[in-house]
Order: sequence, then structure tokens, then C-alpha cells
Amino acid sequence: MTDTREATVPDIGDFTDVPVIEVLVKPGDRVEKDQGLVTLESAKATMEVPAPFAGIVREVKVKENDSVSRGSVIALIEAGEGAASPPSPGGKGVGGEGPSPPQTSKSAEKVEAPKAEPAPARAPAPESDEKRAPASSASTRGGDIAPPRSPPIPFDADTVAPDKVPYASPEVRAFARELGVDLSRVHGSARGGRITKEDVQAFVKSAMAGGAPAQVAAAATGGGGLNLLPWPQVDFAKFGAVEEKPLSRIKKLSGANLSRNWAMIPHVTQHESADVTDMEAFRKQLGAENKDVKITPLVFLIKAVVAGLKQYPQFNASLDASGEKLVLKKYFHVGIAVDTPDGLVVPVIRDCDRKSLLELAMELGELSKKARDKKLSPNDMSGGCFSISSLGGIGGTSFTPIINAPEVAILGVSRSSMQPVWNGSAFEPRLMLPLSLSYDHRVIDGADAARFAAYLARVLGDLRRLLL
Repeated sequence: MTDTREATVPDIGDFTDVPVIEVLVKPGDRVEKDQGLVTLESAKATMEVPAPFAGIVREVKVKENDSVSRGSVIALIEAGEGAASPPSPGGKGVGGEGPSPPQTSKSAEKVEAPKAEPAPARAPAPESDEKRAPASSASTRGGDIAPPRSPPIPFDADTVAPDKVPYASPEVRAFARELGVDLSRVHGSARGGRITKEDVQAFVKSAMAGGAPAQVAAAATGGGGLNLLPWPQVDFAKFGAVEEKPLSRIKKLSGANLSRNWAMIPHVTQHESADVTDMEAFRKQLGAENKDVKITPLVFLIKAVVAGLKQYPQFNASLDASGEKLVLKKYFHVGIAVDTPDGLVVPVIRDCDRKSLLELAMELGELSKKARDKKLSPNDMSGGCFSISSLGGIGGTSFTPIINAPEVAILGVSRSSMQPVWNGSAFEPRLMLPLSLSYDHRVIDGADAARFAAYLARVLGDLRRLLL
């Protein structure tokens, strides 16, 4: 008797309806435990769904461009070494007496009963948040593996939800509340008119371009909607040769987030310069002693930022959904902006206060490689308290980084340069590092921002302060 089991999507964080961009196996393939079955692409990362056990793939349940969530069935895998071919449809059962009875009769009776359980999430009818079940529960409840069935009677918004509640999951509703979007104004593109996160993001982008009559409000401040002129419609081909190139998925999704953050957060940027002459000498010495680890100035910046967050805890905080309370964090997770061919991603290094410079250097190298190889998981990109965006390897003297909500500040770093600095009696050449601190003016006053930036400069100028 064969043991054919389901391979499902594991916990992938708060992501739902994640598209399948590549199917890595086909029926008949033998897979090992943790071997990739399909590749998914979320808002800012790609990830593989691993095989939960070794065996032979008997059926692949998804194809490219399908959307899946936690618990969605990816494939049926026959576990173990010996794997017999699956019986043909309509064939005889194990005992040779004919087809075995259907396994879904009980499930069907549940659906047809007058007092039915809530309809599966795949049904086209909208339900209230309290009654809607996750998509995965429809196919796994009670151990059944049959596909979900639609109710035998039609449902529509008027019969199920008299007040025509928008058809969206609780996660999407929370996401819309965070952006201040009225879901009744959003058109759902998924099956049955269900509203997805992408629909909400597209609505915000359209509203900011003047293409939607929405009131995209700052939920935390109760502000009014954006009243912008329509985006200019220009036929560029009239003026010369053009070429159209689609934006990467990362850029499209991050663009919506950046637009929201810039529009909803009152940004102010404080500029400062740090004398890193001694720090750079120590970094080179440390690198010579540890040639197997690449030690960049960024690890010193992480340590300095952690010291600053401890000294000024309002920078290690977030506004709650009401905008009336400040959530002060007791942990120190720092996001690092990484430039990739597909766009900018921000992996997070956790518990930076507990790690040495060498440990931070090794983890930074690993995360940067994962980012470039599109291997970051949602867990790698969540939980950040404060972000650092370094352009020092490229150039520039200053810039205004956009805050990564729900954080309240971000540090921009430009290229260091040798400059004459007055030491009290003469000018001497010193290596100066430009710092650009953008902060949320709802939470942080200008004086505190100046103090924070000056503190970072002092710490970077004299690393002994990190021991205090």
C-alpha cells in the first residue's frame, strides 16, 4: 500500500496569494527532503517551497502564475524508496473489486446540510472576517484531500452581506487600514471579486497619480486625501525612438510602499559628518587579521546605531495604528538596504547588540549574497527597528533616504573623503564620512535628531565610546 502525502506551502509570514514563478519538478521525479518543488516570489523576495520528505512526485498541483498561500497543496508525493505507479482514474481498488467509494461524501454532506459550516475561502461569495476560513482549511479539514466544493446554492453580496462588505481577507483589511484606504472604493481582481494586497497597492498608486477619486488618508493623523493633478499622458514616440521595459516585481511593489511612506510620513533630514580616520585604520587592521571575513565600514555603523538607539530610545520605536501611542522596542534589529539587479531589498540583522563586529560582518555577507541570489525569506526581511542605506561604495555627498514604515528613522551614508580639519592649531587631513538621518517629525523633534546624529559621529570618531 502506497503512502502518498501532500506537500504544502509552509509558514511564509504574512504573505498571501504569492505567485508561483517557477515549477521545479514534474510527475515521476524523485525528490529528496528539503529539495525545492516550486519557486515563489513575494513582495520583496523569492523563496523555494521545499519537499517535506523524500519520495516520488505523483502529481503537481500548481503551475506557473498560480497564486498560493500557507497550506496550499503544491504536489502529491509518494513517500519512501519503493514507489508504485498511481492507479489510473476509474481503475479498480486494492482488492480488485472495483473502484473504491468516494472519499468526499461526508464533506459533500456538510456543504449540502441546511446548517452548513462556513463556505470554503475559494467560494466566490464574500463573507465576514469572522466567518471566512483560510484557503488551506478547505482542502485539509478533517484529513480530507478532496478539492473544495462550491455550495449547491448561489451566493451573492446581497444575500450573504446585506451591507455589501468588501470581499477581502483580514490581512488585506489590516493592510488597507494601515494605508488609510476605503476598501469599498477598491475593485477586486481575484476570483469572485476578492480584493488582494496588489489591488490595494494599485489603488494607492492610482490615487497618488490622480487617477482615482479615493481619499487615501493618513490613518495615524486623520488627514485628508491626496488631491493631485492627473499624471501627464504623453506620447513619447512623437519626439523620437523609444523602448518600453517593464518594471521588476520588486520595483513595482516597493514603489507603492515608498510612495505611501513619502506621502504619509513628514520627513526631515539631518546631515552630519563623522571623522572616521581612526575607525578606518582599525578596520584595515582587523581585516588583515581576519582575511576570511570581509569587514566593511557598515558593521561599525551598525554598532554605532545600536549605541544611539540605546541612548535615544525614541528612535527605536513605532507609532501604533491609532497614531496616539509610541511602541518602544527593547530589541535591536537593523535593516540593511542591499542593491540587487531587480531593485532594492532590506534584509534585517537581528539582535545586533549581542553580536561582535566579526559576527556582524559574517552575517552581513551571508544576507547580501542571499539578496543577490533571490533567496531571502520573509523572515529575513521582517522585524526591523531602524534601517541603514549606504551609498558609500558608489559616491555622493548627501541624500534624503525614505523612512521604511513603521520605523521612525533611517540613516543614509555617502562616500567618505579626505578633508582638511582644524585641530586647534593647524589643518590636518582627516577622513570624513557624510551621514544623512531622515526622521519622522511626528515622533522625533529636530533637536533630538541633531543630538542623535552628533552622537553617531562621536562614536564613529572614537570607537572606545562603544565600551561605555
